[in-house]
This record gives sequence, C-alpha cells and structure tokens, in this order.
Amino acid sequence: MSGDKIQLGHGSGGRMMAGLIHDLFKRRFGNPFLDPLDDGALLPGLAPGERLAFATDSFVVDPIFFPGGSIGDLAVNGTVNDLCMCGSRPLWLSAGFILEEGLELADLEGIVGDMAAAAARAGVQIVTGDTKVVERGQADRLFINTSGIGVIAHQVTLGSRHLRPGDRLIVSGTLGDHGIAVLSRRRDLGFTTPLLSDTAPLHELSALLLECCGEALHALRDPTRGGLAATCHEFAQGSGVEIRLEERALPVRREVAAACELLGLDPLYLANEGKLVAAVAGEAADRALQTLRDHPLGREAALIGEVHAGKTGIVAMRSFLGAWRMVDLPAGELLPRIC
Repeated sequence: MSGDKIQLGHGSGGRMMAGLIHDLFKRRFGNPFLDPLDDGALLPGLAPGERLAFATDSFVVDPIFFPGGSIGDLAVNGTVNDLCMCGSRPLWLSAGFILEEGLELADLEGIVGDMAAAAARAGVQIVTGDTKVVERGQADRLFINTSGIGVIAHQVTLGSRHLRPGDRLIVSGTLGDHGIAVLSRRRDLGFTTPLLSDTAPLHELSALLLECCGEALHALRDPTRGGLAATCHEFAQGSGVEIRLEERALPVRREVAAACELLGLDPLYLANEGKLVAAVAGEAADRALQTLRDHPLGREAALIGEVHAGKTGIVAMRSFLGAWRMVDLPAGELLPRIC
C-alpha cells in the first residue's frame, strides 16, 4: 500500500475496505481473537466455561439527525447489535465523543438523550467514556465511538466460518431503509412518503433465535455498510461456500424500491441498522422464520437464499426473470457517512 492514500471507498464495507483490513490491519494486528473478522471478538471469561464478546464501532453519520433516529441511538444500537451477532447478551458500553467547537449544546443534549433512551431499551449501561473537543472546522459537528461487552451464556459458537452446505439464509426484515432515510435527509430529496431509518436493538431477536435453534444457528450478522451483499460475501468467503439468493424473496419496501430506482441504487448494497441475517441449518429454517415473524421487529422476515458447496466465495442471485447473475462487492463508496 506504499504511496496510496485513503479514499472514501476504504470505509464502504466493499472491496476496498476488505483489502485495507486484510492487507494492513489484520497483517499487523493478527491474532486468534481478531482473525475471524466477525462483528466482535470472542474472549474467555473469568468463570470456567464463561465467554465474553467485545465489540467497538465509530459513528460519523451525516446528518446527525435523520428520519427515524440520530447519531445517538445509532451509536448505541450499532454496538449492541454487534455484540448480539456474536451470540452474547450485551451488558456494558463505553461512549467516546469528539466534539467540534461551535456544536450547539441543545443538539448534544438531544443526542445524549437519544443514547440514554436507546441504552435503556437494549438493557445496557453506559459505564465509562471520554470527551475531546477539536477546533472549528477540524470535525463535522461530532463523532461518537462506542465499545461494548456482552456475556455468552451458552455453548453455541456463531461466526462467518460456520456456514455449511444446506443452510438457509433468513433476513429479519426489509432492506435499505436506513440508507435511503439518511440520503433523503442529506440531499433534502423531499419524498412525499416518509422514509424512516430502521435503527433498533436486535438483542431480543438474537436471543429468540438462539433459544429456538440452538446449534442449528450457525451465523448472525447485521448488514450495515455494504448491505446484504457485503454480508453474504463475508459468509461465503469465511466458510468457503457459495451463496445463492432469490431476488423475488428479498423484502424491500415499495417506497425504498421506488427511491432506489429514481437514484440508481440497489437495495442489496444499502445499509440497514435494525436487521439481521441468519444462517440456519435447513431443518431449522421454518421454525427460525416463524420465531422472527412472531416478534414486532421481525414481522417481515423472509427466507432469501441457500448455502451450497459450489465455487468458494461466490454470491449469485436468481433474478425475477429466472436468470442468474453474480452479486459483486462494490469497488468504491456508494453512500459515504451512512453510519
């Protein structure tokens, strides 16, 4: 990477970001806890047989208030959901703030209030933090980092390395809601139908899936940057399998589909902040799907594809017309600063 410079695409969740992580961070920091590159690290606990999950995330979304949420509840939900995708029960968070000189205190008050409400909803406590202030023009109002710890009280190990041929893929709800909501506010697009972010904590959905599926649940992931496409590539490459999706099965709100068509975007690649993708053994797929649909956050859950022993790392999708096409990772940044 000598002589190269960081571009927006290095934070996209796509091909450039994957290269940066593998070629620089993993090469320098590699260890057994980091190497799986899942949503968080699985660590040994203090008691015999106990395991912990540890996750961190940074939030630079623009604008800081958007339809359906703010950078505050996004910062809490994002790290809570990363812990959930590891199969843990989230317990504690830290919160680090980088504030720009000139930020309105009323805005900061609103964001901190949103964080407190989101933490209460998810059943976590914000137990430590840090605040820094930089000169005017050296940041964009504020950035937030949250890190979290959760406890894993079962023996199931989840991760992108554990998919098997015959697994079914389930998404817990509609795709692209968050990405379109943020973009509509950022560009002041003025859509007549309100488009809201789906930001929400997924601790109840992940716990229900673990309870109903046990070891038949192989992986969980929240499809944030890079959307469902990036998540499927992480699964396919991590387990050395081929994933085949069904376009007609993908749940997309009519309003989001219309906005994507107008803007030339594909909901496969748009960020979600309140959805999960589950890889479940075939025999458990129906009960996993029903379990999700019985919860308010999973009413629009859908079976969207299967895992095959075909070409390693390949993601393909059968279109509405029945033709197969490759689902590639985006080379650059589609929507910068979406979370």
